[in-house]
Amino acid sequence: MPYAAEISRSNPTCFLFLIDQSGSMADVFPGEGAKKKADGVADAINKLLQTLVIRCAKEEGVRDYFYVGVIGYGSSVGPAFGGALSGKELVPISEIANSPVRVEERAKKIDDGAGGLVDQKVRFPIWFDAMTGGGTPMCQALGQGKRVLQQWLAQHASSFPPVVIHITDGESTDGDPSQAMKELTSLSSSDGNVLLFNLHLSSNPSAVSTAFPDSPSQLPDQFARTLFEGTSLMTPFMRTVAAEHGFQLGEGAKCFVLNAELVLVIQALDIGTRPSNLR
Repeated sequence: MPYAAEISRSNPTCFLFLIDQSGSMADVFPGEGAKKKADGVADAINKLLQTLVIRCAKEEGVRDYFYVGVIGYGSSVGPAFGGALSGKELVPISEIANSPVRVEERAKKIDDGAGGLVDQKVRFPIWFDAMTGGGTPMCQALGQGKRVLQQWLAQHASSFPPVVIHITDGESTDGDPSQAMKELTSLSSSDGNVLLFNLHLSSNPSAVSTAFPDSPSQLPDQFARTLFEGTSLMTPFMRTVAAEHGFQLGEGAKCFVLNAELVLVIQALDIGTRPSNLR
């Protein structure tokens, strides 16, 4: 059975995030007040990085079960970590744990025990800051992701295959991304092919969200169908995690979301990065 490799310090896996930073990412997230799409995505990625660090934390320290990279694309294409990690394409999770750019104090709503909510101050590490500007050079970003993972897989040939989570709000401005997606997902370890999520964001509050479809028949346009066709099938374990979030999916469900709101982005990030066989 593919996608069954044990994830351990001697056989880690990899998560690579491709983040659209084009000018339109400065538009607001529907249903999120004045929060920009770029800010919502940055918060979600930073929170996920904190979760991954916690998932790997043991008594002796943070174990390197994962390598993680964030590539941004807009005015330019390249690594998007800040601070000490600036310019690095993939880093072990222990290095991420030790190298936030800064730690902010955020307010979190908690139950006050009397039927209301109160603000609690929490520490929120930042590794990746929102940026916006330029077009949507999706093909170039997918190509850079392919190069990064080719190098990583050469050193980790028996790993649980890397998971790529691509978040965008618009069509590619540097050509049809179909071939670039095909080349990326053709990479493999002995345990299976690279898994690609495509998470599409919308600025339209009336746009209908479509989560993890198993057919392109209900998709509204060719752009949506292109992203759908390039996306990987969900693994059985991913479908199990999706069911925990309340999704009822068929066997052919794909790792694709159209017109995602922020909550749906966060759910998809959890589905894509929850390890099935961590040791």
